[in-house]
Amino acid sequence: MKTSIQFSREDKAKFFKTLNKKVNSYFKEHNIKKTGNWKLYLKAIIMFTIFLAPFIILLTVTMPTWLQILLVILTGVGMAGVGMNVMHDANHGSFSSKKWVNKLMGSSIYILAGNDYNWKVQHNVLHHTYTNIQGHDEDIDAGRIIRFSKHTKWLKIHKYQKYYSFFLYGLLTINWAITTDFKQSYNYLKRKLSYGKFPNPATQWTKLIISKILYYSVWIVLPISLGYTWWQVLIGFFIMHYTAGIILSVIFQLAHVMPNTDMPLPDKEGNMKNTWAIHQLHTTSNFAPSNKIVEFYTGGLNHQVEHHLFTNISHVHYKQIAKIVKETAQEFSLPYHEYQTMWKAISEHYKQLKSLGQKPTLSY
Repeated sequence: MKTSIQFSREDKAKFFKTLNKKVNSYFKEHNIKKTGNWKLYLKAIIMFTIFLAPFIILLTVTMPTWLQILLVILTGVGMAGVGMNVMHDANHGSFSSKKWVNKLMGSSIYILAGNDYNWKVQHNVLHHTYTNIQGHDEDIDAGRIIRFSKHTKWLKIHKYQKYYSFFLYGLLTINWAITTDFKQSYNYLKRKLSYGKFPNPATQWTKLIISKILYYSVWIVLPISLGYTWWQVLIGFFIMHYTAGIILSVIFQLAHVMPNTDMPLPDKEGNMKNTWAIHQLHTTSNFAPSNKIVEFYTGGLNHQVEHHLFTNISHVHYKQIAKIVKETAQEFSLPYHEYQTMWKAISEHYKQLKSLGQKPTLSY
């Protein structure tokens, strides 16, 4: 990837080298792989069931409207669950030690309305490399409607973002389905960005178009052909995506758009103050680290610090290595951000939206 950003190479205390050694020792001493295990595989079955079983029931069983709505919402819950627990690990190459399994499970993004090439560029390359850096990390770029960074131009509408942001979060995945993938493919191919081998543009466009046709055929055309009216299907489609979008967006924002996370900029030459690893500590935050339900459902994404430092390690190990990461960060007098509860994190994110919505007294 061509970019002007350069992280510092000076880590005189050798923080990441020390941390990496400790984490590697943990896996060696316990004789376990860094990739997923039976717990992850069982969880994958559970998440796919929550996602697909309600949809199958909706297509085959007659039921009252209120029950249909509940099943559609459950499908959205499962959709987010598959994304966080299966697709996410797989496209990081940590679901399994076998590449073909990672590729297969990573392809689950197609039934979530996404595209693997676009996701890998946006998430693996742009987000994980340039976390919280304005103009490089697209996860903090919500266009003109939401101001996630103090370096983004302030508009009058931002005074009200504390009220409307959470409602807009639900549009995340439906945007994937309709417009985002096409825009990203155009931009990424034009900029020649890739995670791994650069794809043939014609191949990428063909895969994208065919996958969208198949996606709409399954989730819209099939229900209509089985007796649902077009408006019932579109309402259900929207509810499913809105549910998944709310869940995924909130989880994403609690990790980076918080009062305790930094949004540093490079100097005029494009140099960052810290090394990449130390940068991750400054820009990332954990939440609800001891909540087993949150950890299970979010695919360990409540341990964002560990995920950002070790993307090659499956989330089923994050809780164990979190102790090592936290102790090592404290040993080197580096930040280790975390909120003890989910609700506290949501409250703090709301405060951050409110703060960023206020008119700046200085020009950034």
